[in-house]
Amino acid sequence: MSYLALARKYRPRVFSDVMGQGHVVKALSHALAGDKLHPAILLTGTRGVGKTTLARIVAKCLNCETRGVSADPCGVCSACREVDEGRFVDLLEIDAASNTGVDDVRQMIDNAQYAPARGRYKVYLIDEVHMLSKSAFNALLKTLEEPPPHVKFILATTDPQKLLVTVLSRCLQFNLKRLPVSLIRDQLARVLDQEGLAYELPALAEIARAADGSMRDGLSLVDQAIAFSGGATLAREAIEDMLGTSGREVLFELLRALAAGDAGALIASLQKLEAQAPDYAALINDLATHLQRIAVLQMLPAARSDEDEDALVALLAAFQPEDVQLYYQIAVQGRRDLPWAPDPRLGFEMTVLRMAAFRPDDATPGAAPSGTPPIARAGSRGASAAAVPSASEAAAPPPAAAVPSRPSQVTAPAPTPAPARETKPRSGGLDAAAWSDLVEAMVLEGFARQLARNSAWQAREGERVTLMLDAKARHLLNEERRSAIEQALSAQLGERLRLVIEVGIDEALTSPAQLAQQRETQRQQEAESAIFADPVVRGFREQFAATIRPGSIHPLDS
Repeated sequence: MSYLALARKYRPRVFSDVMGQGHVVKALSHALAGDKLHPAILLTGTRGVGKTTLARIVAKCLNCETRGVSADPCGVCSACREVDEGRFVDLLEIDAASNTGVDDVRQMIDNAQYAPARGRYKVYLIDEVHMLSKSAFNALLKTLEEPPPHVKFILATTDPQKLLVTVLSRCLQFNLKRLPVSLIRDQLARVLDQEGLAYELPALAEIARAADGSMRDGLSLVDQAIAFSGGATLAREAIEDMLGTSGREVLFELLRALAAGDAGALIASLQKLEAQAPDYAALINDLATHLQRIAVLQMLPAARSDEDEDALVALLAAFQPEDVQLYYQIAVQGRRDLPWAPDPRLGFEMTVLRMAAFRPDDATPGAAPSGTPPIARAGSRGASAAAVPSASEAAAPPPAAAVPSRPSQVTAPAPTPAPARETKPRSGGLDAAAWSDLVEAMVLEGFARQLARNSAWQAREGERVTLMLDAKARHLLNEERRSAIEQALSAQLGERLRLVIEVGIDEALTSPAQLAQQRETQRQQEAESAIFADPVVRGFREQFAATIRPGSIHPLDS
């Protein structure tokens, strides 16, 4: 007798044996218990999660000779046994990958009109249904919507996005989930116990991770592991050699060295990996997976599960959260660039060395890193802050003492104090360019920033500053945003100010938003002039009557 693969030998026979798909089992059980099963069912999900298994169980539930139509077939009558053995005449399993044409579907439709030979229902199981041609789908639509009363259709696919909407609308769709590692590991342990084979639980965890959510893949890998070990105990080291994941343990050593900043230990870990000749693409995927899991557990400690290894949990306190985020991004980019590396080993090593070389700036507020000037969180807005006091000297007297600004703002150097401070209020204002620079320097966000950009500097009298808001942007004005601009302006100029915003239109005043639009228009005109003045372009226009497509000229960003 030929050897029966474990995936077939331990295929679930009843709904209670199906693992990890409780939402589908519950719906099908309720429908079958009342003999109200929909004539067309669509089962979707990745390979090896139970689509064909559920279809065969449904066929047994519909045709059981002992219990009739129910959610609990007997499993011993001739109909149940024939379904399990794959020879039940009224269960027609059709491979849509090899029967893609409209003629195959027409033949199936013609045969569906005849009553079942033995059972109550004739069940058509169409596997990989997304492989059918469009004409075959169209030929199936009418029968799928109104089949004969003795016919049930069960469609299975791994790629439901390729199905026509008209097909989806005629079916009850059930999405089967990928199985978690712990569930696959426990099932593999039960199978090996029944087979009388010894194993190590960490070895089964390695197989379950390699199965990638598929129970069938897990059982197939167990078959391979039994052959690889020659009947001996399934040990973790042997399984890692078989799967090419022997460097997994060294990854934790590498992460510990990375967290400690120990260059010697880091190089030693890389040399260990080189001696094991692992699959570096799989290894860098594991590295990114570990970093992602560390980030999750740092943010949500309650999310820890049995799948998290103790070595991984021990690393939670060793990494700063911002370091983990950076390392994960480097790992993902390293995986993307691996095919272009001179050698996979070199690509992996450079990814790890990049993690060791780059760290987020963890300097304390107010203290600049050595050799690097402090950079404000406001980005480029902080660069123009230093130029604002000089541009506004004519409008505002120099302050006696600057008000401390937020830690994220670059404090502009205070101008040299005047010998005597003016006491009388005086009117004056900034020009459009100086007020635009001042708005960019202020720490403002969201709608408050938009309100400032659409307001033009009108006048200043003592502590009173008046802005003119464009009437088209009056919806931006409210007390909260006006107060935010007042505080930011006071902090930027280093004195207490009172801000008034008036709504109106003054042709003599230009807001920062209008100034930016003018600059953009000027850049566009300059770009078009440069193209038309180009001698090559001029030559094409003169010799070949060439034309420049409107809207195709754009200024280059500096």
